[in-house]
Amino acid sequence: MTDETPAKHRPGHHWRRDLAEIAALFTAVAAADSVADTVVHGPDGPALLVGSAAALLATAGCHLWWSRRRGHAPPGGDASPPPPAARPAPAEAGDTALWRMRTTVRDEPGSLAALCQALAGHRVDILALQTHPLGEGTVDELLLRAPAVLAPADLTRAAADGGGSDTWLERADAHDLVDAPTRVLGLATRTALDPAELPLALRQLLGRCTIRSVPLRPAEADPVPEEGTWDGAVMRLRDPAGGTITIERPHLPFTPTEFARARALVELDTRLGPRMPARSDVLTLPEGNEITVRRADLGDLAAARAMHDRCSAATLARRYHGPVTDADRYLRHLLGPRFGRTLAAYTASGRLVALGHLLWDGDETEVALLVEDAWQRRGVGGELLGRLVAMATEAGCARVYAVTTSSNTGMVAAMRALGLPLDYQIEEGTVVITARLTPARAAAGVPAWRSAQSKSP
Repeated sequence: MTDETPAKHRPGHHWRRDLAEIAALFTAVAAADSVADTVVHGPDGPALLVGSAAALLATAGCHLWWSRRRGHAPPGGDASPPPPAARPAPAEAGDTALWRMRTTVRDEPGSLAALCQALAGHRVDILALQTHPLGEGTVDELLLRAPAVLAPADLTRAAADGGGSDTWLERADAHDLVDAPTRVLGLATRTALDPAELPLALRQLLGRCTIRSVPLRPAEADPVPEEGTWDGAVMRLRDPAGGTITIERPHLPFTPTEFARARALVELDTRLGPRMPARSDVLTLPEGNEITVRRADLGDLAAARAMHDRCSAATLARRYHGPVTDADRYLRHLLGPRFGRTLAAYTASGRLVALGHLLWDGDETEVALLVEDAWQRRGVGGELLGRLVAMATEAGCARVYAVTTSSNTGMVAAMRALGLPLDYQIEEGTVVITARLTPARAAAGVPAWRSAQSKSP
C-alpha cells in the first residue's frame, strides 16, 4: 500500500474551492480582530490572555501524552515501546547447530558477561567454557548451541559486539560435549597404556594440527631444550624416544595453556618409559596352520631383518617402492611407536612371516603390508589388514590409504575384501587406494569377512 493516490482518481482543481478558502480566511481575520479589540479595551484583558495561553499549553500537553500512549510519539522523543506491527516476530523453535568459538576479550571485570549477553541476544546457548590467560587479555574457548539458521558471520559479529576480537569459529559435534578435564584424563590414560597413542592424543587435545616426529641422528645434538619451545602456531617438544615432535597449527595460534597441556602429556610418556600392550591373538588359517598376531616394536628388529633376507627382490620393491638396499633402513622407522603401529605375524615355531603397518602421515593414515613369499595368498595379509583398519577406526581416523602397484593384485584384493567404500587413483603404474572408514568397523574389532579363527591366550 502507498499513501499516494493515483492521478486518475484525484479530484480536479476547481475555482469554487479557492473562493471558499478566501472567504474562510477573511472571516477568521475579522473574528480575531473583534476578539482582540474586546480583550484590549476590556477591564480583564491581560488576565484573559494569560488564561488563554495556559489553556492552549494544557491542550498541547494532553495531546502529546495521548499520542505517546497510543504509540505515535514523534521521532527523536523519549524511548517508548514500538507499535505491535514494528516488533519482530518471536523466533520459532527449530534445529540447532554446535559451534566451537575462540575469541579474545579484555582481562577486566564484566568482559565475559558482555560477551555472554551479546550471544544470548541471538538465542545462543553456551554449553562449555575454557579460559586461556594471555599476557594482555584472555582467550575464551566456548562450545555453543545456536539456531541452525544463524550464519557464522552472525556469530562472529555477535562476539565482536560483546567485545571479542580475533574470533575463530568452526563446527563441533557431539564428541565435543565431553568436558575438558574428562577428555584430558582420557587422553592421558590412552598415552599411559600405549606409547603409539601419543601423537593421536596430542591431535585430539589440540584439534586440527599437523604432527611430525623427526628422529635424532647419531652424533647430532638435540636441537630442542628439555622444556620445549613454542612460537605462535608451532610447538617443538623433545621426543622421549629420541628426536623432536613438531606440532603446527597455522590457522590458529597456540596458547600458553595448550603448550602446557601438550608438554604434560609428553612428560607423562617420558616418565612411563618404553612399554607395549602385551595382548596377542592366535589365529587358525583356513589351511590349518596357526599364527600369532601381536604388536611389534624395535625388539622385533632382528626378526624383521631376517624376514627381509628371505623375501624376494620383487616383494621388497612392491612394499618399499624404492631400492631394495633401503629396506633395512626403513625398519627402525616403521617399528618406532611415534610413527604409527605395527602388527607382526609369527608362526608356531617363532618365525616372523608378515608385518602390517599403520602409519600416521600428517592428517592422513597409511596402511602397508609385507608378507614373506612362502606365506602369500594364505590369508595372513588379509588378517593383518583387517586389524589395522579396526585400529585406525578406533583411533578416530576417517580414512586410510594404501600405495601399491597395479601388478600387486594381492594388496588390491585385500583392500576390496574390507567391504568399505574405496577410491582409486592410478598414475604411471602406481595405485593409491583410499578406504573411507565407518564406526561399525571399530565395534567389530576385526573384519567380519575373515575366515580364520582367533583366540587370545
